[in-house]
Amino acid sequence: MAALIEISGLSKAFGGLRAVDGFSASIGRGEVVGLVGPNGSGKTTALNLITGNLPADDGIIRFNGRRIEAMPAHRITRAGIARTFQLVRVMPSMTIAENVAVGAIFGAAPCRPAEAMARAVPLLARVGLGARAHQPAASLTYIDQKRLELARALAGRPSLLLLDEWLAGLNPTELDEGIALIRTIARDGITIIMVEHVMDAIRALCGHCIVMNAGRKIAEGTPAEALADPAVVKAYLGDDDA
Repeated sequence: MAALIEISGLSKAFGGLRAVDGFSASIGRGEVVGLVGPNGSGKTTALNLITGNLPADDGIIRFNGRRIEAMPAHRITRAGIARTFQLVRVMPSMTIAENVAVGAIFGAAPCRPAEAMARAVPLLARVGLGARAHQPAASLTYIDQKRLELARALAGRPSLLLLDEWLAGLNPTELDEGIALIRTIARDGITIIMVEHVMDAIRALCGHCIVMNAGRKIAEGTPAEALADPAVVKAYLGDDDA
């Protein structure tokens, strides 16, 4: 499988803390990859480096064969990478549809406002917000704001979608619906990297899993292989001799 994104030696430090330390990965087109690890292991920082929200100290990121590690965030978005955030970001004074339209206007397949609004309608229906398109985003619950953010990310027609704990906080019914929705997105051919603590979702969706701890990749493979790795068990549960 041809790689869509290749990461080599990616590093980022904050003072003396190496949040990401020599991280490398190769992810093929159409893959759904889980990026997991204990809290503070560097997962979200890695996403921020990929999207240009943070500058890397070292390392190379190739997306579609093109180096992007020095690009500003808006150019990386235009190149075809979209994301959701662990802390949801919506524009509360705009309508739900207008929020999604912004993603279309500034995404990988930019368009005029009228087309962007037309794009928003089916995407909102897809995430379960179709009947609320013209309501203010401020009226949404936290869970529905997450649905809105996903629709906005998809509106730009990305080839790579980064999900940062998008399934966190969902009840069992919502979780099942969320897993089904991500599965349909993957069927569209969009490559997905998902940072997630819900391991049932990782097992259900991901063909490949990368585990981080203390900024470093400590294991990878299928979810079953990676999560059973002794280094991963130790990272989550600690050393029995401690």
